[in-house]
Amino acid sequence: MKRITNKLGKQLLLIFIINFIIIVVFLGGIIPSIVKHRYEKSIFDSLKVQSEELDSSVEEHTNLTNIALIYIENNTFYMSPNIYDVLGSEEEGIKLVNYMKEDYGTIKYKYHTYYYFKIIDENVMKISLMDGGFVKKTEETILKLALYILLFVYVGITLIISLWSRGLVKKIEGLKDKIDNIDNPNYKNNNVISYDDELRSLDLAINDMRVSLLKQEELRTQLYQNISHDFKTPLTVIKSYIEAVEDGVEDKDKALNIILEQTNKLETKVHSLLYLNKLDYLKDEDFNFKERVDLNKILDLSIEKFKHKNSSVKINKSIDKNSVFLGTEDIWETIIDNILNNFYRYASKEIKITIKNNKLILYNDGPCIDEDYLNIMFVPFRKGIKGEFGLGLSVVKKSLVMMGYDIEVKNHNKKGVSFIISKKGS
Repeated sequence: MKRITNKLGKQLLLIFIINFIIIVVFLGGIIPSIVKHRYEKSIFDSLKVQSEELDSSVEEHTNLTNIALIYIENNTFYMSPNIYDVLGSEEEGIKLVNYMKEDYGTIKYKYHTYYYFKIIDENVMKISLMDGGFVKKTEETILKLALYILLFVYVGITLIISLWSRGLVKKIEGLKDKIDNIDNPNYKNNNVISYDDELRSLDLAINDMRVSLLKQEELRTQLYQNISHDFKTPLTVIKSYIEAVEDGVEDKDKALNIILEQTNKLETKVHSLLYLNKLDYLKDEDFNFKERVDLNKILDLSIEKFKHKNSSVKINKSIDKNSVFLGTEDIWETIIDNILNNFYRYASKEIKITIKNNKLILYNDGPCIDEDYLNIMFVPFRKGIKGEFGLGLSVVKKSLVMMGYDIEVKNHNKKGVSFIISKKGS
């Protein structure tokens, strides 16, 4: 936990330092330049207005403080009364006029800077000017005010971010704690972040992942138990008959038939396990299931395989002209074989196979499936209707999902079960 806190703390401290440097640079360089430019423009605009309104009655302008006015007509100078406050004397005003080469600008004279605006109209020259010292004082006042405001804002933002970051670090520590215990069944912290943000979404996702992992672990444990039971039974039968033959208490031919039967069961289960692993490999390799497969042909081959398994069961087919599905022939053959093998076991007299509107529907007239079993019948090695374990239906489900198909199991009113296979989203 300390590693997270220290790293985030250092990052936040670095951010504050960088922000402070940016503010100092901003105040020391950029803001003064912007303020000076804008303030000088405002000064020249004000001086221009004074110059435009100036006439020979300039000596009567006693209400002026910072701006001195000079009106020149036929080399006669008329000056505002505050010329002494701004320049010190009328002689200084006369001397300054000679330095005014442009219509407006600044003049450096005797270690002072003066702003001026000059208008020449025939034999009349109208001038307004201001001492730069006043401008500098005003500029410094504005900059100090901006500095205080920015520092106040910076301190306020820093406090807010500090408080927020402490809460953020605490939340992240809680999430890390959950991740560290994601597969620990004894971990009890299921609290969820209350504020609705990305961290809450992550928190909920971690909780969902934890529940899913624990459920998978439970299913895996149960799967191992069921596999052990399912493999142990035929092995026990085989061993007992071998011992019985050795002890002379069982007929050899009968024992061999039972051993062969149990060996075939084991072989089927091993093949199913290997096939499930093959499906996982194809899924991880992102295999492209775009081959066009004629299911009518696959159905005929599967029916031929199982027709002697239960001679009392009849097969009725109703196939559309279009019996082509996407996938691969070997996977569809495995799917049909597993379903028909299951149907021949439970059917009473009839199995119906229909392909219509891009749907494959298989029906048998056997007993309905218990509603509780419907939800788990595709889970590997779950106990079936007759107390048997198996992988056949889980192979069917996984194969169809991987090729982009859905399978639905439907009980009919009195008896009979249908398996409906269709493209996802159709």
